[in-house]
Amino acid sequence: MLTKRVIPCLDVRQGRVTKGVKFKNNIDLGDPVEMAVAYSDGGADELVFYDITASAEHRPIDIGMVKEVAAAIHIPFAVGGGVSCIHDMERVILAGAEKVSVNSLAIQRPEIIADGAAVFGRQCIVLGMDPVRNASCPSGYEITMQGFRVRTGMDALEWAKRAVELGAGEIVVNSVDADGTREGFEMTITRIIADAVVVPVVASGGAGKPEHLVSVFREAHADAAIVAGMIHTGDYTITQIKRVMQEAGIPTRMSY
Repeated sequence: MLTKRVIPCLDVRQGRVTKGVKFKNNIDLGDPVEMAVAYSDGGADELVFYDITASAEHRPIDIGMVKEVAAAIHIPFAVGGGVSCIHDMERVILAGAEKVSVNSLAIQRPEIIADGAAVFGRQCIVLGMDPVRNASCPSGYEITMQGFRVRTGMDALEWAKRAVELGAGEIVVNSVDADGTREGFEMTITRIIADAVVVPVVASGGAGKPEHLVSVFREAHADAAIVAGMIHTGDYTITQIKRVMQEAGIPTRMSY
């Protein structure tokens, strides 16, 4: 059985790591390269970096930061935000990232998924999605974009299936309703999507204690889980989280 991955997320704004609740009231947490090294050395399986305002501000991602992180860590990492074309994807991958995450861009130009998969391989293309509860959608969840600033009317499950057909190699389900609350992952939409697609699904938004990861792996069938606030504040370490997972029988990589 494949091990379940624990992935710290670094939301970056103006060169600093930041964290908020439901994409609001963000506070400064530190230098992204220093934090990346600490998590890499501390047992993280992967890292993910989001330039959280790049798309809304119509600017490219900070390639210099990507290069610094790539040179400093020894685990895979994904990068999202400010990717607007194949050339941007190429710059990110050449700078050292293993994966490129597309969210708002993929909604506006779905063909970028197929183009990216054709050029770099589908394993490099991650679809990020920000669903919010909406009873009028068939799955009960609507896709938002630009950091929850814009509702799209798109059904979350339909979009996930279409993205996989286009070539997405992984899907990150970041619940807007749960983001930053530390009250647990949004289990329903995570499970709906994980059970419907053939690519890995990453749960994101709401992790507050190690037991939340056990639940999302066991009950929502996620392949990986993103953590942020619970480790950024020092309440838990990656090792502590993985020990709880291991004790619960979740396949976990403990040796580094």
